[in-house]
Amino acid sequence: MGFREDVKKIKALTDENRLAIMLALQHGEKCGCDLLEELNITQPTLSHHMKILADSGLVDYYKEGKWMHYSISADGVREFRDMIGSYARCDCETDESVSCGCKEKK
Repeated sequence: MGFREDVKKIKALTDENRLAIMLALQHGEKCGCDLLEELNITQPTLSHHMKILADSGLVDYYKEGKWMHYSISADGVREFRDMIGSYARCDCETDESVSCGCKEKK
């Protein structure tokens, strides 16, 4: 993955509504109607945020009748964690010849 795709995934979680949606979905799949009520947001607002989360790969969805159903994507979350880990680390964690001092700061 390139920087552009990584930024897209990171930006998906830089909004209070999207963070609230991710927390709500931690308890399992939810219908859009339930998310609307739980989060007290409008349908256009939910659609906007769900598109961003789905495009980032963090959320899966399917349509049943007139409602969309959403869930956290296990693969998307795993990829997100791996991606963040590739940036939020120090070479001293895997290479003893690197002595940056961050291990001593713990």
